[in-house]
Amino acid sequence: MPFIKNCRVLVRHEVAPGHYRLGLRAPEIAREAKPGQFCMIQVAQGFHPFLRRPMSFERIFADGVSILFKVEGEGTRILADCAPDQEFSVQGPLGRGFPLDMEAERHIIVAGGIGVAPFPALAEGIIRACGRAPEVVLAARSQDLLLCDKEFQQMGCAVHLATDDGSVGDQATAVEVLERLAPASGSCIYACGPMRMLAATAALAERLDAACFVSLEAQMACGDGACLGCVVESNFENEGEQMVRVCADGPVFDAKTIHWEAHNYAADR
Repeated sequence: MPFIKNCRVLVRHEVAPGHYRLGLRAPEIAREAKPGQFCMIQVAQGFHPFLRRPMSFERIFADGVSILFKVEGEGTRILADCAPDQEFSVQGPLGRGFPLDMEAERHIIVAGGIGVAPFPALAEGIIRACGRAPEVVLAARSQDLLLCDKEFQQMGCAVHLATDDGSVGDQATAVEVLERLAPASGSCIYACGPMRMLAATAALAERLDAACFVSLEAQMACGDGACLGCVVESNFENEGEQMVRVCADGPVFDAKTIHWEAHNYAADR
């Protein structure tokens, strides 16, 4: 059940250059939120910027949630510059979260850059439900842009790092590191990041017969499926339509649902 609540900022930290974490007091939203779901935040009191900004739940607490984001425009800059005790109107929880496969032999999280945002909550959910920590692959351009590695380690996760410049971990892509981990039919992969990374992850999972769920990012206007501004093409037809809405039908999808070739990512498969 989604709410629209004025939520007070409890903490604000810059966790990496241009990347911030906000803790929000939101007990009603937190009670209903699931890992992989998101909220829509009204960042301005007036009409500019007009649209709410979609934000994944990084972690879910008893009395609130945290969000992790990269400053990319005026809306996220307003969030980054907020003061403690400032309030924002928050709509949520929205969308469909990650399914938890209790029977999976391995749970593997694959995150590229700010795509790590929904995964601390998922890791905590897997630990609570299955009694063991997931494996985690974190990739970024350089060491100073890697996010949440210490948080995952504190949870007991085996963390594998990859950077484009080789400043820490392997000089490799997230998918190359995932392939070295050799997931198989008993594995469940969860991925979020750039679309090219997701397409390559989906292709690898299909080749190795591993389950794979991807969290997609998209520009959103409404957050509840009404405006159809965040549609992507799928492999399945529903009532004559072959498009799915990232906000309402996702943002988490079985990777086999997405028609990657239609989005010009076939070369990366």
